[in-house]
Amino acid sequence: MPSVRKAQFEDAEQIANIHVSSWKSTYIDLIDEQDVSNSTVENRIALWETVLRKPVNGQIAFVVENDEGELVGFVSGGKERTKNYDYDGEIYAIYLLDEYQRKGYGSLLLHTFAKGMKDEGYESLLVWVLTKNPSNQFYSKLGAHPVEAEQVTIGNGTYEETAFGWKNINHLLDHFTA
Repeated sequence: MPSVRKAQFEDAEQIANIHVSSWKSTYIDLIDEQDVSNSTVENRIALWETVLRKPVNGQIAFVVENDEGELVGFVSGGKERTKNYDYDGEIYAIYLLDEYQRKGYGSLLLHTFAKGMKDEGYESLLVWVLTKNPSNQFYSKLGAHPVEAEQVTIGNGTYEETAFGWKNINHLLDHFTA
């Protein structure tokens, strides 16, 4: 049975490996190969050590473990960063290793994260996803609505991202209890 727990500093390297592996497998057909390969484990380790040592922006992070206790995914988020939308919380990153997708791990991770955000006082939630990313359906099935589309630069390329949101975090939580 998969389990979710708060991410700890000691998880930084495993999170970085998941981040890079999932990033490459998810975006290989969506963005230019050079832009995909710019993401390195070393850069991500430094990022995650910083995030987990001293979170900013009210950031929280959770990891999901498989039956053997191995980390296979993570989610992190905090305050909505742009302040351009009427949402107070944002998912900054959510990634699962390929072999654990569409098996309930993502839902379990998102459910725990949404509860954690609500416990921290957040009332709404936003997530940015590349518009061509098929995972958009994951959020839509859980009641998220498209909010806005913007151009984003990744490496040397420009791509469209769509923000999906839950105006009321309770509506997201309701999808897990139904």
